[in-house]
Amino acid sequence: MIDNKTLNIAIDATVSKLNDLFGASPAVAVVLGSGWAGAVSLVQDAKHLSYAELAAFPQPKVEGHVNEIVVGTIGAQRVVMLRGRAHTYESGECTGMAGALRSLKRWGVQVLLQTNASGSLRANMGPGSLMLISDHINAPQRSPLVGEQGSERFVDMSHAYDAELRCHAKKVAQAQNLMLGEGVYCWALGPQFETPAEIRMFAAWGADAVGMSTVPETILARHAGLRVMGLALMTNMAAGMSAEALTHALTLQQAALSGERAASFLGAVVAGLAELPSLQSAAA
Repeated sequence: MIDNKTLNIAIDATVSKLNDLFGASPAVAVVLGSGWAGAVSLVQDAKHLSYAELAAFPQPKVEGHVNEIVVGTIGAQRVVMLRGRAHTYESGECTGMAGALRSLKRWGVQVLLQTNASGSLRANMGPGSLMLISDHINAPQRSPLVGEQGSERFVDMSHAYDAELRCHAKKVAQAQNLMLGEGVYCWALGPQFETPAEIRMFAAWGADAVGMSTVPETILARHAGLRVMGLALMTNMAAGMSAEALTHALTLQQAALSGERAASFLGAVVAGLAELPSLQSAAA
């Protein structure tokens, strides 16, 4: 259960620091998963701040995560990038990103763009492929909202991944002549990889990709009133779909091989958000 009194004190301190250091908030926040970190190099006038300086932010310990925010611009769009996320498998709690996301919302962020590394359940979407998340499956049936009070905890998840933002991402992919899949992401708790039998079950449920993140953050973001977009980078075929043994090192290796293309696409998506009418009207 989240101790909301303690958390709100931390959020107040975090938002105060963000305002003092960076002024008004960007409209867009991006969570950088494995393979997507190269997008940081696209941020102009970048200012860096460690999570350790932000009371409501987590201190995850996962290889490939730097644990800092980067604030600047990509094109005409101001953005804050989060280099690191808390995973449920680190502590058993799925509330690790609650303070960070609620701080961003209170600061003034409107859109959360999530990225991750995933295993593919589709033969035609091999390693290196990109997938736009249209929906998700919460396989562990764990919620970061357990213990919350009031009617707001009953969040409508029927349109968790914003249709307008997805349409924007597809237009960017088309303009770049980039193959962008679209499908359902299944959250598995981890940290062990899934068994072939579990993958067959997820496929029967309608999953197109599987990973160990994103879903708790989407639930928290929707509860906070943030609009959400999700992008997944396929780093491997899921268990039972190839002869290759699954390891975290393999995930990082494939993420590195595909990272430049993923980062370039992500940068174009973020830059184009500056032209999105709904964000312009919200900022007016």
